[in-house]
Amino acid sequence: MRRIEPIYSTAITAGRALFGSLRVHPALDGGHHLPNQGGAVLAITHFGYLDFALVEWQMWKRNRRHIRFMAKKGAFDQPLVGRLLRGMRHISVDMTAGAAAYGEAVTALQSGEVLGVFPEGGVNASFTVRELKTGTARMAAEAGVPIIPIAVWGGHRLLTKNHKPVLREIVGIPVHFAVGEPLTVAPGGDIAAATQTLHLALQGLVDGLQARYPESGESRWWQPSHLGGTAPTPAEAAVVEAERQRRRAAERAK
Repeated sequence: MRRIEPIYSTAITAGRALFGSLRVHPALDGGHHLPNQGGAVLAITHFGYLDFALVEWQMWKRNRRHIRFMAKKGAFDQPLVGRLLRGMRHISVDMTAGAAAYGEAVTALQSGEVLGVFPEGGVNASFTVRELKTGTARMAAEAGVPIIPIAVWGGHRLLTKNHKPVLREIVGIPVHFAVGEPLTVAPGGDIAAATQTLHLALQGLVDGLQARYPESGESRWWQPSHLGGTAPTPAEAAVVEAERQRRRAAERAK
């Protein structure tokens, strides 16, 4: 029997109201792969800041399950946001001491929770799937649960890095989702190979969503460069991100 979670339920209601007011048009492919019960790691592409809410929206519509997301400790340190995150039982990640969060995540998975992760790390401004971190595969292997690859396309047009949203541009946006077949990582298996398999699965899902998307992205900021858009190339985005991380590290050292 699922527990009553008033804070999470309120957050979902607010999210549904927001997406409804913006007349977001969702389309879900492969929804039958979303688990109705038991633990699983949802490995999600990360092109926009609202990807977590969009995926939870689709999960809730499908089977009313709640996703536990891993979020940076800085978000938990903010009074209001932190209270909401803790109330929804999300997992705080301290980038300088990740073992505690890893252990908490594995325990949650073993207890039957669905964990949402972004294996690319932060939001990816090139809108292609960059190299993945291995934590997703390691957690799934240790907990004995499947990895469910999920791609989101169109959500970045609502809110993303390096672009200020304009209301008239985001009303009525199509947001499409593709859920791939579960991937299994055996205990003691090849984590690097599993991570590469996940990368290929995610990029394949993204490629399919981009090919079927109902709006042309030609010369648009939200389309990747290899498809005729003006988004930075993966190499260009990596340079900008490295500089951003350098500045943040310098600020923390002051």
